[in-house]
Amino acid sequence: MSADQYPIHEGLFIWPDASPSLLGSRCESCGEYFFPCQRGCSNCSSDQLKTVELGNSGILWSWTVQSFMPKEPYKSGEDKESFTPYGVGYIEMPCGLRVESRLTENDPQKLRIGMPVKLKIEQFRTDEHGKGVMSYAFSPIEPEDAR
Repeated sequence: MSADQYPIHEGLFIWPDASPSLLGSRCESCGEYFFPCQRGCSNCSSDQLKTVELGNSGILWSWTVQSFMPKEPYKSGEDKESFTPYGVGYIEMPCGLRVESRLTENDPQKLRIGMPVKLKIEQFRTDEHGKGVMSYAFSPIEPEDAR
């Protein structure tokens, strides 16, 4: 991380790191996982939650392509003319939790349910001071990446 970049929201992911990871919560009473981190368990009502690493890879559970500009409060820095469609999907993490995420791929021919994906931390937009706002996305794992 440089002074010119910062995370879109604190506590979503470990960054900068050679192997970034999403952060979530795990209920110490019933074992339920949550993303983003929660203060209370919606499964058993316990307030005994612990912050845990959810990992940096998973399986693409479902997906679509966002082909039109989202409504406010979406703040990508784009307008209707400069908007670039993007993939969005649910990623099943190793613990079984499904996380909604932007995808780095937007070509439907290159996405399939059940494919392995890996976490990437990338710049989402530039703020009003010229600093990079960093967010998470998942990228298809190419066969050579799986080795």
